[in-house]
Amino acid sequence: MGESPRSPEAKLGMRVGDLWDIQESQLSPTEKLNACFESIPVSAFPLSPSNQEVEIKSDATLAEAVKILAQHNVFSAPVVDVDACEDASWMDRYIGIVEFAGIVVWILHQSEPTSPRSPSTPSSAKAIAAAANGANFAMELEALGLGSAATTSGNFFEDLTSSELYKNTKVGDISGTFRWAPFLALEKSNSFLTMLLLLSKYKMKSVPVLDLGSGRIDNIITQSAVIHMLAECAGLHWFESWGTKKLSEVGLPLVKGNHIIKVYEDEPVLQAFKIMRKKRVGGVPVIERDSQRTVGNISLRDVQFLLNAPEIYHDYRAITVKDFLTAVRSHLEENTKAHPMLTEFVTCKEDCTIKELIQLLDQEKIHRVYVVDDEGDLQGLITLRDIISRLVHEPRGYFGDFFDGVLPLPANTRV
Repeated sequence: MGESPRSPEAKLGMRVGDLWDIQESQLSPTEKLNACFESIPVSAFPLSPSNQEVEIKSDATLAEAVKILAQHNVFSAPVVDVDACEDASWMDRYIGIVEFAGIVVWILHQSEPTSPRSPSTPSSAKAIAAAANGANFAMELEALGLGSAATTSGNFFEDLTSSELYKNTKVGDISGTFRWAPFLALEKSNSFLTMLLLLSKYKMKSVPVLDLGSGRIDNIITQSAVIHMLAECAGLHWFESWGTKKLSEVGLPLVKGNHIIKVYEDEPVLQAFKIMRKKRVGGVPVIERDSQRTVGNISLRDVQFLLNAPEIYHDYRAITVKDFLTAVRSHLEENTKAHPMLTEFVTCKEDCTIKELIQLLDQEKIHRVYVVDDEGDLQGLITLRDIISRLVHEPRGYFGDFFDGVLPLPANTRV
């Protein structure tokens, strides 16, 4: 009876194993892994079907962009400058990466008064909007009723997604919200080690891989894809030597329980999303105020449901975190394409191994796990980035002038 076929990710893991076997014996396990991953080009990483050929044109409207992201079940996509010539370099061809969260946060930003420390900046929501896209934009935003996070009614996003503002504002108009300009990218010849460091130490959610010959993106490698690759490597000796270690043996969790940012279920959901952006965290546990019990999880990825299914909040006078979780759970249960990506509070115990944690994250298709003790009390938080950061380390002077060469940052860009 022949062996069962191995996945592309498992075959890649076997390639790491072959390199592991020829490393010098005096090297530590981490040094061996560094050497293995430095020897493999990112072009060897399996192509992601969901990310293939998903690009958004700069003249697409916000409504069109959201529809494209939802149809392909992705949370972000590169934006192509429609004014770029056919033979443009990748830096001229792409203007950035647009995200669900970026679209919503851009809208919310119009409602926020600016800091009194910045007198040269427009001081009201109307002025901010007018400065960004003209007086008509500001007047329509005001007419829709976007107020503070606490007063925005349940039908606001339903009104927004049927408004001229939403239908006419171009993706290129909100390019100031893009995290990178155009974005930090790798060539196909760059190493796995470079990619893993960017996804961990340098906090990138995904890394585009460029084909310099065509000036186009060949692949997009995400943190989730790396975790899936590692899960497929279970049983390989190099993985088992690392994966069978307990969390504490590799210094996890990095974020301890008393440093976890939380939100209460009776808080406005828009305020929760603003807190996540302000604190630069991807998700937070949801706490019941009276019992202090954890009742769910909400993440920036979930912001898509404010745009994809705005009708589910129609009957709410104001959308609290609890309302949001309840409405989205119901929406997902009613749709056959429900995605197991939000609301559930997934935990692991303190004596969990790296391997068990990776398999849990991959199986549940989530980006974070909360560490609890035997009583169920929060002891820490572990993200995909944290796990990848325990796999490799950055050698001294490794990147050199790498960032200067590939990352042009205009003055108005927020990194």
